[in-house]
Parts: sequence; structure tokens; C-alpha cells
Amino acid sequence: MLKHRLIHPKINEVLGQAGHHALILIADGNYPVSTKRGLNAELVSLNLAPGIVTCAQVLETLLTAAPVDRVNTMGIPEDDAYAHKGEPPVWNEFRKILRATRSKLKLEPIQKWDFYDLVASPDHVLTIQTGDQALWANVLLTIGCREK
Repeated sequence: MLKHRLIHPKINEVLGQAGHHALILIADGNYPVSTKRGLNAELVSLNLAPGIVTCAQVLETLLTAAPVDRVNTMGIPEDDAYAHKGEPPVWNEFRKILRATRSKLKLEPIQKWDFYDLVASPDHVLTIQTGDQALWANVLLTIGCREK
């Protein structure tokens, strides 16, 4: 029986096989999962309906299941209309989750096109597609090392 909150069999399988530096993408409902993922990446679709499930719910659950070295969001290009509105509200939700888990990790944006390049790398092992409707809610996790 599993001790962490994650019970999805495929996600557990991929996490169990993922090593240090493997990348896990939690994709919002607007992310182009059909064209923007690595060749080694499994796709798990959890997008039941608009808003169900959210990237924050997936992030919170994954943090119980695997060591994480980095948490990156997709940074907003300066020429995007959203860039002048400040940070997306969902980023604060991610920070609250990190604080609640007593993580020392910081949420770090990576510019949109660099984010896509990272996702296209052979280190990308899993995309979890959500129905999240929040804008700029994509999260890229870098798996760390188990210390105990």
C-alpha cells in the first residue's frame, strides 16, 4: 500500500522509473500537449472537464510522491498582452503549496520558448494534462535525489 497521496498507477510507474534530473510537466488546459513534449514523455490526461483537475492539485499531490529539485513556471514574454497585468494569480497558489509542504524550493519562471525547449528534451518523462483554466499555470518539475 502506498503511503503518499498519489494513487494514479501510470503516474506512480513513471515516477518510479524517473531518475535525477527527469522532467515532469503539469500542463494547464491551454498547453499544446500534442506538439510540445519530449520524445520520451508519457502523457497522462487528467482533463475531465474545464477546471477539473487543476495544476495546483496535481503539484500538491506530486510533492508528496517524489523529491523535487526545481519548480519552474512558464514565464510570460514581454510582448504578450498578459505581461502588463503582473504575475498570474495561480503562481501565488503554487507558492502557498510549496510553503505548506515546508519546501525550500522557489517558484522560478523560465521564458516561454526556453520552457518549450526544456520540455522537448530527452529528460522530459511525463506530461500530466489537466483541465486547468488558469492562465500561465504550466509547471515543470525537475526530479531530485532520494536522500533517505
